[in-house]
Amino acid sequence: MATEAVIKVVALCGSLREASYNRGLLNAAMEICKDSIKGMEIEYVDISSLPFTNEDLEVNGTYPDDVEFFRKKIEEADCFLFASPEYNYSVTAPLKNAIDWASRPPNVWADKSAAIVSAGGNFGGGRAHYHLRQIGIYIDLHFINKPELFVFAFESPPKFDSNGVLIHEETKHKLKPVLLALQAFALRLKRQV
Repeated sequence: MATEAVIKVVALCGSLREASYNRGLLNAAMEICKDSIKGMEIEYVDISSLPFTNEDLEVNGTYPDDVEFFRKKIEEADCFLFASPEYNYSVTAPLKNAIDWASRPPNVWADKSAAIVSAGGNFGGGRAHYHLRQIGIYIDLHFINKPELFVFAFESPPKFDSNGVLIHEETKHKLKPVLLALQAFALRLKRQV
């Protein structure tokens, strides 16, 4: 009997804040996956220790230890779940830095799928989605188109508690279809390889 393929997801948060709402979305996604989605595992990978992208740190085709560790996690993943607030109409600097490190030769993002969720003010972080999609074109990363999830974090009723834990049940219900769409797309891409 064939074993069911397990889709390995690396979750990346663009916010470094301890009680980040975007980290809260990723924690909720990991919980949902563990409780109710078979054949999918999500691992959070911290990007806070990565140095600024700098070719001077590349020595004889190798990278600093934190970068090598990060690149290995990206290389081993089947797909990615990004959660990022919007900074000045775009993605955050720490997230862009992480993306750039993993795109250095050889690009370890290529031919994989991804999904984006976000929490923030005004547009719920939505403009960061569009910049991530633009970046994805160049690094050959394929984002699911729908469903999209933008959480208006500062509107009533409260979506997160003071520790950044997602407490809004409706948002949790909207998160699960994003994960299922990512899983389905990742499986499709794996079959094409």
